[in-house]
Amino acid sequence: MHPVNTVIDSPVGPLTLVAVDGALTGLYMERQRHRPPEENFGEPDTAPFGPMIEQLQEYFSGQRNEFDLPINLIGTPFQRTVWAELCEIPYGETISYGELAERIGKPSASRAVGLANGKNPIGIIVPCHRVVGSTGNLTGYGGGLDRKQHLLDFERRDTAATQAALDF
Repeated sequence: MHPVNTVIDSPVGPLTLVAVDGALTGLYMERQRHRPPEENFGEPDTAPFGPMIEQLQEYFSGQRNEFDLPINLIGTPFQRTVWAELCEIPYGETISYGELAERIGKPSASRAVGLANGKNPIGIIVPCHRVVGSTGNLTGYGGGLDRKQHLLDFERRDTAATQAALDF
């Protein structure tokens, strides 16, 4: 298990991509909470990241609303359950931490769901930004609330533009 990494530019700042054996294991923003130390990212190597970079570019240009990449989510069984359910939240939509807890069959675990959400190692692709407080307000986000707001606004604008084109 030898991780490799690359850093790409994005509308939310530089993103560090980390892969092991061709599978994405991390996507981290600058100053992200729970970001592992740089020495855990391995050597710089752009070779395994072509499809990942391409799909992220398509996402940020509004041409992609779901990802099809090999990922390896490393965490506890509970965390992996939460992260898998995050991938079921449709593009441009949000749910609350309580709703997410209900979806995984643990309705009283919204706080634990929030903690697992915050430790998501593959932001954007595993869309933890789509989880909001029970009143719809923004709550914590490992990448910062400004980035969470940016991603949600971007997805809503893109979804609204697509719907308007379909309604025409």
